[in-house]
Amino acid sequence: MASQTFVEKATLQTLETPCLILDADRMERNVRRLKSHLTTLGPRLRPHLKTGKSVEVARRVMMSDAGPATVSTLKEAEQFAAAGVRDIIYAVGIAPGKLGRVLALRAAGVDIAVILDSVEQARLVADASRKSNTRIPALIEIDCDGHRSGVLPDETERLVEIGRALHEEGAELRGVLTHAGGSYSARGRDALEQCAEEERAGAVKAAKALREAGVPCPVVSVGSTPTAHFSQDLTGVTEVRAGVFVFFDLVMSGIGVCQVEDIALSVLATVVGHQPEKGWILVDAGWMAMSRDRGTAKQELDQGYGLVCDVHGKPYDDLIVADANQEHGVIALRPGSKSTLPDLPIGARVRILPNHACATGAQHDGYHVVRDGSDVIEAEWPRFGGW
Repeated sequence: MASQTFVEKATLQTLETPCLILDADRMERNVRRLKSHLTTLGPRLRPHLKTGKSVEVARRVMMSDAGPATVSTLKEAEQFAAAGVRDIIYAVGIAPGKLGRVLALRAAGVDIAVILDSVEQARLVADASRKSNTRIPALIEIDCDGHRSGVLPDETERLVEIGRALHEEGAELRGVLTHAGGSYSARGRDALEQCAEEERAGAVKAAKALREAGVPCPVVSVGSTPTAHFSQDLTGVTEVRAGVFVFFDLVMSGIGVCQVEDIALSVLATVVGHQPEKGWILVDAGWMAMSRDRGTAKQELDQGYGLVCDVHGKPYDDLIVADANQEHGVIALRPGSKSTLPDLPIGARVRILPNHACATGAQHDGYHVVRDGSDVIEAEWPRFGGW
């Protein structure tokens, strides 16, 4: 009789640290929450895959294995296309040097669209379309809140000129797209609902102007994680994009989009030292593991470089990563706290919730997947980076 070899599964106590932990139960609840909300409003979800940068995560958030999806790099587009995703928007303003990779993806059967906000870009896309005998689809980016790039909704002349340069000169005008990045500065339900409505209204107004000028505009794409969750009316919108909702983070918690208990991503760290006279506990997760993102610094509750939890993911009272060096995290009580430092001996494990899931995730090459409250590593999902 042949002998069997049993391989003991890794646990939160045996992993090399620092490393990235993904709570699958929390992630799945987060995905269900947004999908359920959008089902009541009508538009389809086109998730942004930049947060996860993982095929395994993408398969759990997309409506189907073929998409639709949003990406922020052509590396993402290529990786997800290789995994079978066929409907992609590359949601960063297109540069001429990147059109070759876009055309290669289209030649491989991927319906990838680009975005732009100038006549110059539109003519470059149209020129590449004519030369390749391929109508590259493009969406015009709309500036709904002054946050970043895009055409203002009432800049009708510019909008129509861009649309015609695409539609009449060899490319394809797929529609309009906007991102309410200003919603990250909003606080409270009323403010977030207002951001969502301004986002919707701006995109719909731009689409109407194009159609009235005789230019097709089939797609009206909106989205940010805050507005996606606080939209009350999406009349005229065809799709919603969001990304960080799959994991959430401390910035989203500070805005009021989620609770701390919803955050699915954390960094597992080990205690490596103490400075009792300073009120410090040192761990092996510095800014190389957490990132330098300090997105909560301007919020009402500054979380330092991250909120510290026990090994099961339960936050300690007022315990944050107050400072960070490259490979050292300095854990301390929040200024003004009346709590006491927990007894964490050398070798003890903690989990640190990130300010910005995208930035923290980018420091790691994979996820160690657990279930809520379990020490056992259920799976390891690879993660990629680059452009």
